[in-house]
Amino acid sequence: MRTFAVILGPAARRGLSRLMPVAHHLRAAGARIRVEYTQTTEQARRCATEAVDAGEVVVAAGGDGTIRLLAAAVVDAGGTLGVIPAGRGNDLARELRLPHSPTEVADLLLHGRPRQLDVLRVAGQTVIGSVYVGVDAAANELANRSRLPASLVYPSTGLRALLRWPRTRYTITLDGRTERVHAYTVVAANCGYYGNGLHVAPGARPDDGTLEVVVVRHASRLLFPVALWRMRTGSHVGLRQVTAYRTGSVTVRADRPVVVYGDGDPVGQTAEVKVEVRPGALRIIAG
Repeated sequence: MRTFAVILGPAARRGLSRLMPVAHHLRAAGARIRVEYTQTTEQARRCATEAVDAGEVVVAAGGDGTIRLLAAAVVDAGGTLGVIPAGRGNDLARELRLPHSPTEVADLLLHGRPRQLDVLRVAGQTVIGSVYVGVDAAANELANRSRLPASLVYPSTGLRALLRWPRTRYTITLDGRTERVHAYTVVAANCGYYGNGLHVAPGARPDDGTLEVVVVRHASRLLFPVALWRMRTGSHVGLRQVTAYRTGSVTVRADRPVVVYGDGDPVGQTAEVKVEVRPGALRIIAG
């Protein structure tokens, strides 16, 4: 029987509400589960490392940012991660087709088969889903300050970021090949989804040892909303202004410092960022 340690942060109201019925089913099945309440990211990482050392499955009850935080500690400690989807976006859960009902989540945690997923390394940090450098990162920064529901926050902040976005030139180096483009965004994707269900990289697979780099080149400001709309189905890759590449690593240089985001959280503000794949680094209950 697996034992579980759920690590909750200071803003874990949604995660706690999703956790309670799952915990009930786990305990009814005879599993041992404990909950750690943390106040800082460092404390959360430390608790996750201690849980791995104790032989427990570390459970992230939250969204993509919570998963990224705890996954980094689990990767470094060589443990196993479980997920209770409870965020605004839940894009990793969507990619892995994780269940949402409490009984199905509990059953998966108890009996599911662990998978080895790739992770991304950027600026000394671990990212699971994608790293993005452009207008979408600027929109994410606005969204993190908003209290609107996910169905409203991403479209509204995306429009605001687009109207403010200056023309930006990128130099993109992929496994030694260099491309120079004016673009709205460059996305280095390990998983296919971001931004609450946008299928930004339909060719990305989280366990194939590579990443997919999607570039939305600069055009009329009417293009980006069209591309965003088509991202819901992944059909944006058919636009002539959108190009996708397969690679093991990518270096992105902008003509000015730009904000960089990964899995909904800030990575930094810089004119150059390198993203690399660590194949099979994360063990996660997902099958």
